[in-house]
Amino acid sequence: NSSDPVQPTRTSTVHPSMRPLTEEETKTFFTKLSKYIGKNIKYLIDRRDEPHVFRLHRDRVYYMSETLLRKAMHAERKSLLSVGVCFGKFTPKTKEFRLHVTALDYLAPYALYKVWVKASQEMSFLYGNHVLKSGLAKITENTPQYQGVVVFNLQNVPLGFGSTARSTQQCRALAPTDIVVFHQADVGEYLREEGHLV
Repeated sequence: NSSDPVQPTRTSTVHPSMRPLTEEETKTFFTKLSKYIGKNIKYLIDRRDEPHVFRLHRDRVYYMSETLLRKAMHAERKSLLSVGVCFGKFTPKTKEFRLHVTALDYLAPYALYKVWVKASQEMSFLYGNHVLKSGLAKITENTPQYQGVVVFNLQNVPLGFGSTARSTQQCRALAPTDIVVFHQADVGEYLREEGHLV
């Protein structure tokens, strides 16, 4: 009936809930991911349980199974707030990609380089502070300077991630107050910045 005010089937078809990343967006996103997990990105996509995909929705990149994707495509764009796991967000102006702490559980198992902090440094890192030499318990051998690393506590629980201020070799000669890892994200953000993560 042409007088009907709402035609939901047409809306969901014409306005898809989300879209695949463009070639340029994929390059930017994978470049950021590769700083932490290198070629292990393939294990996020070609999974044994079910193929997974990355999709863009409102400047954010979401990771989900193909089954979840098919279900989400039936939702109206304006009604869909989040689906799957948010890996991060493209900045509106510069289109740089910022990785969010919500991706941590998928980075940690495939991280090429890792840093472990002492118990005395754990809370400091979870409040958004850099890792100092005095709080460094251990670091992966031959870690380069400015390398993406996942930060763990001594119980091997991932706390967040960052970028090394010094290489493994340089760390040995640092003073206790020198920065070892530049903080980028930590699980404390679930409390501090809950509204901005997804």
